[in-house]
Amino acid sequence: MTAKFDYDLVIIGAGVGGHGAALHAVDCGLKTAIIETAEMGGTCVNRGCIPSKALLAASGRVRDLRNTHHLQAMGIQLQQVSFDRGAIANHAKDLVSKIQGDLTNSLRRLNVDIIRGWGKVAGLQRVEVIGPEGEQTLRAKDIIIASGSVPWVPSGIEVDGKTVFTSDEAIRLDWLPQWIAIIGSGYIGLEFADVYTALGSEVTMIEALDRLMPTFDPDIAKIAQRVLIDPRDIETKVGKLAMKVTPGSPVVIELADAQTQKIEEILEVDACLVATGRIPATKNLGLETVGVETDRRGFIPVDDYLAVTHKGEPIPHLWAIGDATGKMMLAHAASAQGIAVVETLCDRPRQVNYHSIPAAAFTHPEVSFVGLTESQAQDLGKAEGFKVKSVRTYFKGNSKALAEGETDGIAKVIFREDTGGVLGVHIIGIHAADLIHEASNAMAKGATVHDLAFLVHAHPTVSEVLDEAYKRAATALKV
Repeated sequence: MTAKFDYDLVIIGAGVGGHGAALHAVDCGLKTAIIETAEMGGTCVNRGCIPSKALLAASGRVRDLRNTHHLQAMGIQLQQVSFDRGAIANHAKDLVSKIQGDLTNSLRRLNVDIIRGWGKVAGLQRVEVIGPEGEQTLRAKDIIIASGSVPWVPSGIEVDGKTVFTSDEAIRLDWLPQWIAIIGSGYIGLEFADVYTALGSEVTMIEALDRLMPTFDPDIAKIAQRVLIDPRDIETKVGKLAMKVTPGSPVVIELADAQTQKIEEILEVDACLVATGRIPATKNLGLETVGVETDRRGFIPVDDYLAVTHKGEPIPHLWAIGDATGKMMLAHAASAQGIAVVETLCDRPRQVNYHSIPAAAFTHPEVSFVGLTESQAQDLGKAEGFKVKSVRTYFKGNSKALAEGETDGIAKVIFREDTGGVLGVHIIGIHAADLIHEASNAMAKGATVHDLAFLVHAHPTVSEVLDEAYKRAATALKV
């Protein structure tokens, strides 16, 4: 670092992406500061991944202990199972506090300067911070924007944070409505439907598109409908728009046909969770000082190396990562992006391979995937001139899943017919969120189904579901 800069790197935003970038920057010898105006850890730690998984873990135990048929099949008998809503909520709150503290301490231990306040770009290689102690301007050789995202609430929906709310409020579990509507059937909607039904609520799930779980592979969505939706107190309304939602007691929801937008039904429920996705938090970041405009959705334009761009040209020394870029709105993707940017700053240019980044819904059972769905793979094959194959294996034939009494689920491997290259893997079943990493790492290394078919998996483990899939795939190419 030359004398004209206060820092080698200043990071705006201390979420998972900013934190990962800061740790790697220090490891690479860069003098680093991180700016945060709200809670350390960003959305993931405070309002997303961490508290929601705590709620899913606790509510999942309740569901398991109340599944008398499952327990009796294993020779176990229990009396009445009860739970304390407040204690479950505190479990999530305490976990957030612990991880928040761990994250902060890890930065301090490595001498990363934590600056409290609102950070914004103030020109090339300059950052303005408006904090409790006034304003200051920092000179930075490089700047990373890691400002994250916020829940998206469609027009016509009024949120009061009590009876109509987003996931930001839902993770507090302030109360358990007898009947709750959930708008959206993506990750957030599925996970909270799992929590609420386990704790005794009835759910109505509203999806504007023509099928539930529209972003998931159709084969996985079909199984999910059978094991996550149909056996539970969940009513589904597909192809319906929540045109207007009014808070109160009851909450009034005006449902319309998604195509005609004509009102067809009025729902009156106790509460409504708006799980319609997230939008980037990119307002008031000072981007205009360097001539940068976000796109119509608010995402910051970046190139393949995550340099912020103006009309396709990179702005010197300015970078963006995480949800603000819209590349892949996952915490671990943001961390990978932050590390890649730091590598590029250290003259080791690095891009992120988004096709090998896994994703998961932590429902019971879990859902996970990496890469393309089968239809996306078919489209790619048509465009590039290769044929696509897929194979499926089933948890009901797996010894460990049988021992656990958790036999619902499949693993699906999608691959090229010519090279055997893996294009996508999709899993629903016990431990799916852990299993997917074998596939994602294999894809990152460019492994083919021929390579994977000779790997050895411990017996008996659920990992053998993938082992069988790889072998089936390799055999299919020989036919």
